[in-house]
Amino acid sequence: MNPAITNKTKVPCVAHFGGNKAIQHSTAVALLAVVIMVCQPLLSVQAQTVQLSAILDSIQQQNPSLKMYDADIRSMDEAAKGARSWMPPELGTGLWMVPYNPQLWKKMDGATGMGQYMISAQQMLPNKKKQDAQAGYMEALSTVATEKKNASLNDLQAAAKLNYYQWLIIKKKQVILQQNKQLLQLMIQNAELRYKNGLEKLSAYYKATAALGNIENMQIMLDNEVVQKRITLNTLMNRDRMYNFEIDTLFTIKDFNSYSFDSTTFIAARSDIKAVDKDIQLTYLQQQAESAKLKPDFGVRYEHMFGFGGLPMQYTLMAMVKLPMAKWSSKMNKANIESLKWKAASLNQEKQSMVNQMSGMATGMRAEFESKKKQVLLYQRNIIPALQKNFQTMQLAYQQNTEELFMLYDAWETLNMTQLDYLDQQLQLLVMQVQLDQLLEIK
Repeated sequence: MNPAITNKTKVPCVAHFGGNKAIQHSTAVALLAVVIMVCQPLLSVQAQTVQLSAILDSIQQQNPSLKMYDADIRSMDEAAKGARSWMPPELGTGLWMVPYNPQLWKKMDGATGMGQYMISAQQMLPNKKKQDAQAGYMEALSTVATEKKNASLNDLQAAAKLNYYQWLIIKKKQVILQQNKQLLQLMIQNAELRYKNGLEKLSAYYKATAALGNIENMQIMLDNEVVQKRITLNTLMNRDRMYNFEIDTLFTIKDFNSYSFDSTTFIAARSDIKAVDKDIQLTYLQQQAESAKLKPDFGVRYEHMFGFGGLPMQYTLMAMVKLPMAKWSSKMNKANIESLKWKAASLNQEKQSMVNQMSGMATGMRAEFESKKKQVLLYQRNIIPALQKNFQTMQLAYQQNTEELFMLYDAWETLNMTQLDYLDQQLQLLVMQVQLDQLLEIK
């Protein structure tokens, strides 16, 4: 953090306007009213102040889209538990080689009957290499969903940071507008008294009155924006949309010069790139599982026969083997293996494209970020202090009746607009910081 950049903007609150005693009395009354207006909020009950870290934690715990990923991950992990199951046993029973003529079933003239009643059982034995390949593939399925969940969390938290900082700048604008509104009201009241005493013209009075209306209009707009930001953050935290809370106005400006924006940084940091990397690994595991399907399967079959008419009991015991590697039965598996090879190549190119794009974006954004920090420092160190002194000088001259209201109003207007522009510059700086945090997936 650059110690020169702070989150405090000095605003001139000098409200001493000279003139006759009537003017001084009116100024004192108006100043008392201003003090009451400033202190009144302190007497009311304050809404809970929530820091950004608490909002980000709440999103991680409560956002429904993240819970959706949790359910998907659990579903895949549960499905993977059955990867090493056996094929179900097969049982059979019925007549075996039985003549259609029932008379031949019986023993006749010393000859045994014909026909048998059979029961059978068959079991295919699992190929361990097939099971291991399939289990490895299924157990890895959830790793992709886990990284996608982290990528979604990164996007949600970036949205929360953006709305939080926009609200923060709005609050600072509200403070500046309220302070400058009070100064403008005092200027208008003073001008009215001076006009009654023949010391002021109306040329700048109406302009100042219109500016007061513009400030009130801006205040209404900013109040509405605060409501919208509160609703957005409550939605991200999955709670009552109208839940009332305030945010902390403290913030820090980070230093990104220590970060290296090479491919290693983004591969290690970005969850969406990790998800593509996991998808590549998953493709290779799926390819191994397809290759394992070409291995033979073995089984055993047992049959027991009960003979009719004195025919002795008999049995068969047979070993079986499936040969999926045969040329006419392996075409589909080999086609899938080749397809998966090209899918992995495509995913590798996607990964490289993402890394290349993010590296370029981050490098350019860091340069813009450093430039924006210098602009903000110029506002804070030079531009605003100079305009504050200009306003105070004009105020003193107006008090001594050497300057007109028009000149004092012009100094006030320039200072007011510059202060608001300074906050816009601060917001742009914070937006770039959020974007860099998102690119580097900094929580």
